[in-house]
Amino acid sequence: MLILTRKKDDCIMIGDDIELWIVDIRGDTVKLGVKAPKDVKVYRHEVFRAIQKANREAVASPVDLPELGADLIQKGSDEV
Repeated sequence: MLILTRKKDDCIMIGDDIELWIVDIRGDTVKLGVKAPKDVKVYRHEVFRAIQKANREAVASPVDLPELGADLIQKGSDEV
């Protein structure tokens, strides 16, 4: 892990096109700004972990595809 000391309005570069800005510092809270290309996904750690957990659960849960298809067809005909 790289540990850096930065002040407000300083910037850290990650690669060629990701900027991590120190926007504000108040007490023990630091407000960061991230400037990255649209194809780079940026998440808070806890959100990223929740997404991973949901993806694992989705893969692990058995899905009855014929039943799911019938449900979707039924829902579609209900809307007409």
